[in-house]
Amino acid sequence: MPDFEAVKAQQQKAWSTGDFAVIGWNTVFPGELLCEAAALRAGQSVLDVATGTGNTALSAARRGCDAAGIDYVPALIERARERAAAERLPARFEVGDCEDIPFPDGAFDAVLSVYGSMFAPRQEKAAQELLRVCRPGGKIGMANWTPDGFWGEAFALQAKYVPPPAGLRSPTEWGTEKRLQELFGAGISATHVTRRSALFRYRSSRHWIEVFSRYFGPIIRTLETLDEERRRAYLKELDDALHRFNRSGDGTLMVSADYLEVVMVRK
Repeated sequence: MPDFEAVKAQQQKAWSTGDFAVIGWNTVFPGELLCEAAALRAGQSVLDVATGTGNTALSAARRGCDAAGIDYVPALIERARERAAAERLPARFEVGDCEDIPFPDGAFDAVLSVYGSMFAPRQEKAAQELLRVCRPGGKIGMANWTPDGFWGEAFALQAKYVPPPAGLRSPTEWGTEKRLQELFGAGISATHVTRRSALFRYRSSRHWIEVFSRYFGPIIRTLETLDEERRRAYLKELDDALHRFNRSGDGTLMVSADYLEVVMVRK
């Protein structure tokens, strides 16, 4: 079995590197769509798990919900609090782990996670925590990258150059209906799945690589691990993937990244 605590420590270090706030704006629109798909109502209690800088929690707060967000990177929680204060939104944010959510059973009407819980090393534990803190009849909403989309390829490429510990399952399995059934099937009464695409707009593939190499922790950590020759090879393959998924039709970059939007009803 993998050393899950060591894996989590490395993940936490990666997500703390760079400045995810510069990258996180790309998840604002999927979070807004998820709030609509979950049909949130004013006054409902909503938790955003692995909130990052608070995007989806803030989206829920704008809809009049009693919104909270957790993340295990303290610097991201501080940024989320700053954003809530700037927008005069009553969302609250706490440092917390998606494998050990710091709230009691059935505390929320809706539990959401946008490209968040899917990265937990203990997938079954993360899924059970989402179920545990959602009340019976409440909703669990997720946005998860698919294995065959851009981010599925990007994370597979990262694993090619920096192999994960043996036995660790790919996070993009959460982007398949089969794995969702394995993780949640016994605890839910209904599931609605929609395949969507998030768009990443940049001036060019070189611009994308410059931004993500400077601000996106997982890519920064990968580049730090590789020697110069392998670093060049990795960046060349990453550039090739960006071109394959480019949908701009002109000289700019508009990468289409597929994900599953999932809304489940808790038994």
